[in-house]
Amino acid sequence: MFSLLKWAKSAFRKCKRPIRFPTSGFETVKASEVLEEERFETFKKGQYYPVNTGDVFRSKYQIVGKLGFGVTSTVWLARDLKGHQYVTLKVYTRDEVSHEELQTYKYLNQGHRSHPGYAHVRRALDLFTIPRAGGDHHCLVQKPMWESFRDLLYRNPTHRFTEDLLRASLMQVFLALDYMHTECKLVHTDIKGDNILQEIADAGILESFTQAEMENPSPRKFIDGMPLYASRMFDLPNAFGRAVLSDFGSAVRGDERRNHDAQPNVYRAPEMMLKTEWSYPVDIWNVGVMIWDLFEGRHMFYGNDPDGKGYSTRAHLAETIAILGPPPLDMLERGKRSHEFFTEDGQWKHEDDLPLQQGSLEMEEMFLQGRNKEMFLAFMRGMLQWRPEDRKTARELLEDPWLNEID
Repeated sequence: MFSLLKWAKSAFRKCKRPIRFPTSGFETVKASEVLEEERFETFKKGQYYPVNTGDVFRSKYQIVGKLGFGVTSTVWLARDLKGHQYVTLKVYTRDEVSHEELQTYKYLNQGHRSHPGYAHVRRALDLFTIPRAGGDHHCLVQKPMWESFRDLLYRNPTHRFTEDLLRASLMQVFLALDYMHTECKLVHTDIKGDNILQEIADAGILESFTQAEMENPSPRKFIDGMPLYASRMFDLPNAFGRAVLSDFGSAVRGDERRNHDAQPNVYRAPEMMLKTEWSYPVDIWNVGVMIWDLFEGRHMFYGNDPDGKGYSTRAHLAETIAILGPPPLDMLERGKRSHEFFTEDGQWKHEDDLPLQQGSLEMEEMFLQGRNKEMFLAFMRGMLQWRPEDRKTARELLEDPWLNEID
């Protein structure tokens, strides 16, 4: 078996011919066990493409194994038989990808490669379509990545980034944002730990993934002829590469003013909550509140309404006021929803059932002291401003004293 795997490993790396993956020897998942995307209505409606290990798409991409799944896609490790490299293939459900998302990936490839943020944005290597009766399936080909910041956070026993790791990570995030904002004219709108991945510096984990699939094929089941695979995780690499900003399904042009809802609830910027026009600064706010997740080990805002119905904008605004103070009147005058929460002179309307609390960034930050804490909070205030125009740009934040502090 060892010699066969050794040959397969060498052949897969060097040869243009596909490898023959095992068609037996895998665990069959019980019919009663709900497996991965089977839980989604899109699966029950037959919207997923029936990918199988060993399949070859576009005469060049051979499927090695399943990496993950979501409501709108499955993600697979594949080998580019012509390019002699590993790639990931994101296979979308029927007609799921919008023209805007495909255009976003074209914009991401149009910036200057000399920009230092170019390498920190996950771009498309290829885009193609699998034609199929009842609806086509779009496919996105990208460079393989390891896990996300969120995964790294939970692998750490303290569930927190160290200060040095946070600095290094944010430097790379701001480089990515500066590239997106200045070179591509794009607003990400969904920056969170899940969407910042780590480049694979240890190619051995890709080879070991392939070897594992040859030796111990992934468990699977078949539903009305549709294959359904269990995902396989990468091993822990010996070294991590660059941080890479990913997932641009919600990205929009920044040179076109907008006021539609975007961003995950707990990361929503004030202009999003008050419904004013927004652009690039929503990403800066996103990074600011994400830092609390990474460094403090908790959300900065939760927005849980006392009425018990979960998240609400008014609860989120009340938490924001507690930390930043009341919003400026001129900011309220711009908001289409301001009248729901504030009087004309800027007073909070919900004092009876949602009284405002007193707090501050200083009180909320738990792990730093002295001058270092002062510098860190000054850095945070560069992002957490009510007015979008008062926030620093990604390029300005790259010059921040705390971010460039060397212990």
